[in-house]
Amino acid sequence: MALISKSTLKKRGLDKLKHKANELLNRTLDQHVTLAVTGLSRSGKTAFITSLVNQLINEGNGTKLSFFDPVHNGNFIAAKRVPQKHYHVPRFDYDSAISALTSEPATWPEPTHGISELRLAIRYQPKNSILKYATDMATLTLDITDYPGEWLLDLPMLKQTYQEWSQQTYSLMTSSPRAEYSNSFLAKLNEIDPFACASEELLSELAQEYTALLHTFRHQLGLSVIQPGRFILPGDLAGAPILEFFPFPGLDKLDANDYQNAPDDSFIGMLRSRYLEYKEQVVRKFYREHFLRFDRQIVLADCLKSLNKGKESFADLELAMSMILESYNYGKSGFFSRLFSPKIDKLLFGATKADHVTPEQHGPLVALLNQLIHQNKQHLNYESVQVKTLAIASVKATQSGMSKHKGIDVPVIQGQSIGHANLEESAGIFGQKITVFPGAVPSQLPNDDYWQSNSFNFIEFAPLSGLNKQQCLPHVRMDQVLQFLLADKMI
Repeated sequence: MALISKSTLKKRGLDKLKHKANELLNRTLDQHVTLAVTGLSRSGKTAFITSLVNQLINEGNGTKLSFFDPVHNGNFIAAKRVPQKHYHVPRFDYDSAISALTSEPATWPEPTHGISELRLAIRYQPKNSILKYATDMATLTLDITDYPGEWLLDLPMLKQTYQEWSQQTYSLMTSSPRAEYSNSFLAKLNEIDPFACASEELLSELAQEYTALLHTFRHQLGLSVIQPGRFILPGDLAGAPILEFFPFPGLDKLDANDYQNAPDDSFIGMLRSRYLEYKEQVVRKFYREHFLRFDRQIVLADCLKSLNKGKESFADLELAMSMILESYNYGKSGFFSRLFSPKIDKLLFGATKADHVTPEQHGPLVALLNQLIHQNKQHLNYESVQVKTLAIASVKATQSGMSKHKGIDVPVIQGQSIGHANLEESAGIFGQKITVFPGAVPSQLPNDDYWQSNSFNFIEFAPLSGLNKQQCLPHVRMDQVLQFLLADKMI
């Protein structure tokens, strides 16, 4: 094996110091932003990141960023993708995502199943900041990180004992709509003596059954609160014993001393040990390595899908949003905190798939999302965090228009539906695509009477055909997203 010379080691050390010095300088001058893109699966994270990158690197080539001041005022120069800082973190696969959206027929990109990152260098001309006295051209470094929302739901577990987590999860599993699907699994647990010597084979079998339940809750029932999140998106932990535990019922009825002194090889002892190990080696590690460094955040929510699924699914989305938000380190980002302990100081809530309803329904969609996050939003405002809510479509999949129904003009959208082949096709000005009024969005959290008298059937649409990867993707309010998240760093 070749020996590395002292001069090479010295050069590497100097390069590393130089890199750290540049990072520190960028933070000092506010020239570095770490943006977290979060949301539950199928909320549109992959499409969002693809569109955000696409709008910036193709600015000037058919882009429409009217509400993004750096473009509107003429001080945006260009943006490009550059190598990311963390080499051990998978790269966000922008190329595959944009290829899917611009293929024929166009398809939605594959969702991400783990952490991924992408870095952009954005050149601009400073006009109002102190930088204008030092240079005619500055560079803002933007680090974008994508996280599965299911992993975010694990963060509240850091504050819970195994007993507390079991009681909370058991309460969910015995409530509608989970109860019907959980009865068989819970009956098996009730037959187990918690202090008996554990069988690893039985533990593994029951953990697999619990994991299958979580998949049912998520994909069949459309529920959002899934814990532990790594069970359905295990990443490199697939098959590891650390993912083989589950909630145990009736722990509150056990003698406290017996529970605390349960041996590690007992059922309850082994479940508790694996839970604690999961918290420390998976959840806490995840939090320390990634969450403590974010400056800005966007939380994406697909309210339409939850409305389609019904009352319980919508209530579960509300609970999940609350659980996600309580785990973040918010607060005003000052000079020293930006250097040594960054905190999220801007938070955007995006109600996705705004193009799946008619334009006049965007207002109610925003109002509904605001209702979902009301308590958390009040707390964040108190903590001096700038909060904004927008109805967005990262990649616009429909076109809106008007249609006559019994002599009355009715707003409609037209596009290529997914999984709705039975709907009547219309050869209108938009081609062979379905034309529908998808329905009204409630502007308040629906009460029981509302759910009983109303049902929702919001349709999924495929991307528009004929998109070009060298041009900006059609969107709804991505310029306002950029304005809120980045404009203040580019003045």
